[in-house]
Amino acid sequence: MRAALLGDLAAEGAALEELLRPLAPADWARPTPAAGWTVAAQVAHLAWTDEVALLATTDPPGFAALLAGDPADPGDRGAAGADAVPPAALLARWHDGRERLAGALAAAPEGARLPWFGPPMSVASMATARLMETWAHGVDVRDALGRPVGESRRLDHVAHLGVRTRGFAFAAHGLPAPAAPVRVELTRTDGSRWTDGPADADQRVTGPLLDFCLRVVQRRPRSALALVAVGPDADRWLDVAQAFAGAPGAGSGSRGT
Repeated sequence: MRAALLGDLAAEGAALEELLRPLAPADWARPTPAAGWTVAAQVAHLAWTDEVALLATTDPPGFAALLAGDPADPGDRGAAGADAVPPAALLARWHDGRERLAGALAAAPEGARLPWFGPPMSVASMATARLMETWAHGVDVRDALGRPVGESRRLDHVAHLGVRTRGFAFAAHGLPAPAAPVRVELTRTDGSRWTDGPADADQRVTGPLLDFCLRVVQRRPRSALALVAVGPDADRWLDVAQAFAGAPGAGSGSRGT
């Protein structure tokens, strides 16, 4: 299972790198929906976060020292000065960081708990979070370049994380986590379905898998998505859904993860 998840993480990074590699320098300077962030800043943030994830995986005391010395929200980190770095160097830094992180996660002992900006995570959760963030910032890059946001089976991991962070999303907004279960039924573009939760739950969220993933990473406003909520808790969840650590996001166009 770990090998398959790490393979999907590698594939998500490779898909974004394939998009970035042929870009002209002017394209790296394009603004993205995150205010003040260019394409270069998005990649620099991913590179920085992968490097910090590597630190958390291989040197937990070192990560604790970093966190103690700079307890700010991780969403803004790593992007400063990115526009002054040659694109080829920035891309190489991100590529190398992904490779080193993948090796460290593969070698981590079973049952390891890795420190992070939120609660400690398992190796699988860390890999899933890195995949989610890579995809989310890839959405920002594609929006900046006018490229479509497509669907792959790797989004199953993002949907899984979106469901698992339901309680966290409520807490991040200062709300109690509802106890009632929610059934989630999402449809992929090929017509197959992704589901979670009791089949007989009174409250439900249904709609396209891609739309749900865009919502939980806050890359689209709810009004732009074909998601349907049945029940008050499910309805409120779609308002506050947040699959990433840190302070509540500001919605579409926020830096988010």
